Parts: sequence; structure tokens; C-alpha cells
Amino acid sequence: MTDGAGFFLSVWIKFFFLFTPFFALSMFLVMTKGYTEGARRKLALRISGAVGGICLALFFFGNVVFALFGITLDAFRIGAGALLFLTAVGLVQSKPIQTDGNEEDIAVVPLAMPIIVGPATTGTLLVLGAEITEPARKVWGSLALVLAVVCVGVILLLGSYIERQVGKRGLNILSKVTGLVLAALAAQMILTGVHHFLAQGN
Repeated sequence: MTDGAGFFLSVWIKFFFLFTPFFALSMFLVMTKGYTEGARRKLALRISGAVGGICLALFFFGNVVFALFGITLDAFRIGAGALLFLTAVGLVQSKPIQTDGNEEDIAVVPLAMPIIVGPATTGTLLVLGAEITEPARKVWGSLALVLAVVCVGVILLLGSYIERQVGKRGLNILSKVTGLVLAALAAQMILTGVHHFLAQGN
């Protein structure tokens, strides 16, 4: 039981930080600028559900799905990096994301994936899913994963309160800084994917 609890805590901490919850919160605040508090809460729940579904699917079936479609982690890095870069450009130029009033447009892409469930999280899920074969540990791992998702969801649900504390000027600064960080992250993801792809070709 102690071993299971220790494994649970280890996996929970790992995924909580892999989800980059505070970076995700800054993106959430920026991309939902002008939303009502109710719309934000609804979107936060949609994001949490999407993240949970994606993570559990990767944890249990990721290797099978990637092998079936011939998708590699490096290809995912490049594609996700390109999407993130386009989002970053819009943030730096202070252009709001156009959703046509439909919160689902940004719930799954890009907020759930690749902002929260990025390449690092995906890779870790695939590795853990393949390494953990003992049924008991599989259960502990999936529960820890769900708890990490719930924690991120709670942070997003508090987004409106945090926004009130930050203020409009702070949110505008946060928007541009987030865009710059996101652009750097996107560039690193693309370069890493290209580097690994070229290394495999040699």
C-alpha cells in the first residue's frame, strides 16, 4: 500500500508540473479575454474533460494509435510547434483568438493540446503507458493522472478571480510576455523535432 501511495504521489507531481498549470492559466486568461465568468467556467470544464480524455487515451492506447497512423513524437513536436507559433504571433500582436462565440473552438485546440498536453507530456504518457504493465500500478498511475488534471481544472476555474487581481494592464503585459515565451517554446519544439528527425536519417 505504501509503495502504491508513493508511486501515486510521484506520478501526480510529475504530471502536475508537466501540464505547466500556471503557463496554461496565463494562456487561458489571455485567450478568453472578453468572456463572461460563466463562459470561462464552462470552458475550463471543457478543457479539463478534453485533457483528461486525451491523457487517458495516450496512457492506455497511445503507442497503438501512434503506430497505427505512423505518427512519431518528432512529427508531433513539429506540428504542435507550428500551431503554437501561430498562436504566439497573434498574442504578441494583441490579436484576440477568434472563436465566433463557440468556446469549443479553443477548448481542445490549442488549450488542451498542445498548450497543456504538449510533446513532453505526450512523450511521458507514452513511456509510462508502455513501462507500467502491473495492473495495480496501472490503476495508481491513471488515478494520479486524473487528480493532476483535476488540479489544473481547479486553477482554470479560478481564472476570473486571478484576472481581477492582475488587472487589465497586468493582463496585457501577461499577454505579450506569454506570446514571447510561447514563440520560444514553439521554436524549441520545432528545432528538437527536426534535429531528432535528421539524426535518425544519419
